[in-house]
Amino acid sequence: MRRFQPRELAVVDESDKHRGHIGSRPGGETHFRIVITADAFVNMNRLERHRQVYAALADELRGGVHALAIEARAPGEPGRPSRGPSPGAKP
Repeated sequence: MRRFQPRELAVVDESDKHRGHIGSRPGGETHFRIVITADAFVNMNRLERHRQVYAALADELRGGVHALAIEARAPGEPGRPSRGPSPGAKP
């Protein structure tokens, strides 16, 4: 994710919200939300941004991530406010 030089980056493990669902497993780390704001996303549409994020995380996603929610925006674009780091957040 460093390649985007993000102004904001939050990676939140939301696996606890999906316990008992398909794709969940003991110990979590199956459902994540990424909130990223970066100049790299200027002039990209939503699909292009998501493709870039998926490409950057290709190796990690092969390791058993079941679901990934992405909020990718350029600086100054409206979006949901970041929920900030949570106990499941990773740097």
